[in-house]
Amino acid sequence: MEKTTIQNKKNKYGQYFTPKLVADFMIDLADIPKDAKILEPSCGKGVFLELLQQRGYKDIIAYEIETTLANKISFVKYESFVNANINEKFDLIIGNPPYIRWKNLEDELKNELLNNHLWSKYFNSLCDYLYIFILKSIELLNENGRLIFICPEYWLNTTHSISLRNYMVSNGYFEKIYHFNETPIFDKVTVSIIIFKYIKSKQNKQNIEVSKYYANQKLTRETLYNLKNKIQTDNIEHLTISQFKTNERWLLCTDEIKEELKIIETKCKKTTIKNSLFPEDNQIEYYTIGDFCDIGNGLVSGLDKAFQLDGHKLNENEKNATIHVVKAKDIKPFYYEYITKYIFISENSSEDVIKQKYPSFYKHLQSFKTELEKRYQYNKVIPYWQWVFPRSFNLFSRNEKRIFVPCKERISNKNYFRFTLVENGIYPTQDVTAIFRKETTKESIEYILCLLNNYRTFDWLKINGIVKGNIIEFSEKPITSIPFRTIDWKNEKEIEIHNQITETCKVLIQTKNNDLITVINNFIDKLFE
Repeated sequence: MEKTTIQNKKNKYGQYFTPKLVADFMIDLADIPKDAKILEPSCGKGVFLELLQQRGYKDIIAYEIETTLANKISFVKYESFVNANINEKFDLIIGNPPYIRWKNLEDELKNELLNNHLWSKYFNSLCDYLYIFILKSIELLNENGRLIFICPEYWLNTTHSISLRNYMVSNGYFEKIYHFNETPIFDKVTVSIIIFKYIKSKQNKQNIEVSKYYANQKLTRETLYNLKNKIQTDNIEHLTISQFKTNERWLLCTDEIKEELKIIETKCKKTTIKNSLFPEDNQIEYYTIGDFCDIGNGLVSGLDKAFQLDGHKLNENEKNATIHVVKAKDIKPFYYEYITKYIFISENSSEDVIKQKYPSFYKHLQSFKTELEKRYQYNKVIPYWQWVFPRSFNLFSRNEKRIFVPCKERISNKNYFRFTLVENGIYPTQDVTAIFRKETTKESIEYILCLLNNYRTFDWLKINGIVKGNIIEFSEKPITSIPFRTIDWKNEKEIEIHNQITETCKVLIQTKNNDLITVINNFIDKLFE
């Protein structure tokens, strides 16, 4: 469709059109002669078609379901590619196919799929509209024909796309994949995007060239040039990976990382899930941090600077209405540097009462009053002296130690995260997420901290976490999903390792001796042997 898709009522085909410079980049990848036979299965406004013609390609046909688009191009067929009766083969199929989840499809498109023999053979109602475009395109390629698409990346490792992935492995190989994370390629589309070049072939090729762009900034010709020519920059990573295999997730990482992730998930194994829809895609179910910890995102003041205290002389009421906070900037791996004091008045009294009970606070807040009253109110009426969203306050008030981590962490220039242990009575604000042991968890909070700071967690989240640009998010969902290596409490060796990790961690935090990190990681290595 020369467009990606996010379904809405005004746009039933989800038309988001490919920028010219991206289409140009994709055509550059084709490497075909001028007399090659070319198909564009969903041409939209026709940007690929115009560029192909400008380059001297003439044997082109295209399909478009929306009759108001690409009207100036004579060889466009206005019918659905999915059910089109096409009796010829092509050397290149290129474009931007639609992707719409089944539940968001128009009834006419659902009926079309239900009556399509390829859909019935390979897919079901849990699959995406995108899949039929990829599979049918491969069916229509000549031997050594190229398929070059821009599309979202999620189908590379979801359960419901296993039949498509197995088909692709059986009928050819990938030559290049460009991964753009959530780079804003299309207006109002924030999914993670890839461009891939796939060759239909009875032969195979050992490796795939992968390039990743992490900047989450608008693409430029210079960026695309650097990607195409494997020029290394701070925001670009080039790697070579093995060809994908059947019956497994497709991860855009090296074989070493794949093996490491497999070991992590195996050592954290809970049981095997049998998948009735795709029995060939049985998965390991592993224990996660979410099984053993409660997680909460930090308190939201709405105007941080207004509530920070700096040398104020406080009465007893004000001391009781003060909380201690560790900010993201003050967090290091294992320990933190500074505590910041904050005003936290929770009572719903009149302004006169607040002025009387908290005179220093009242005076301090007056200079911020106008800004405080303009804060987002979360559909409530919130007095200017209160925080707008004290979410998870009861969780944070537990009488126990907790782990803090910055909500967002840049990974472009380091290979570690910053999980830190924090004492009872210290709170996180909105730039920090907090992790607490569940009451039923036997493993120590120090042991959990050491696992989270271990390189295995970094490698796992870099592939499986929520990555936007070169930023990894640490909200509740991605933390919950981190694999957790439980201790076999009937195994004396494992109990001993757990206790050694716990005690070494306590010494590290007390002395801030970072040399002990290596000692801790050596202990953890024994649990993953």
